Amino acid sequence: MLMASSAATQKDWYCILGAHPSDSQAELKQKYQKLALLHHPDKRHKAEDIEQTTEGAQKFIEISQAWKILGNEETKREYDLQRRETEITRSCHVDSLITLEEMEWEDDEEYFCYTCRCGGRYILAEEDLEQSLLVNCDSCSLIIEVYKQNIDLMQ
Repeated sequence: MLMASSAATQKDWYCILGAHPSDSQAELKQKYQKLALLHHPDKRHKAEDIEQTTEGAQKFIEISQAWKILGNEETKREYDLQRRETEITRSCHVDSLITLEEMEWEDDEEYFCYTCRCGGRYILAEEDLEQSLLVNCDSCSLIIEVYKQNIDLMQ
């Protein structure tokens, strides 16, 4: 059984809007509009120094990015799935971190294999190489995280 996880850390778009995943689209929009008005560069005080102006502009950009993702049902759904997957990944105990180079390529079966300390195997199919992965042992409950390095070894 495989569980994919994004290795890259993402911003919490809900936190940026001061929102919760359970908020409705109307609530998200209201929170976005309030923050956008508050941080819009045209609404900033003229007396602010350059550092405050830059921070305000950056905050406005983040707010706009958050709304771009959360304001669209499809991108919000994808983001929510990624958040959930990250939560699950963080709650799993990873026994070992290995690179793809440490795994053996099985030509006849067309997958990568790594031997577990229990004698079982961690199996990683070629089509699952799109991102860093958590892989369960086929004999016990241990989990490894596999990082791609030199993934073009097979090509």
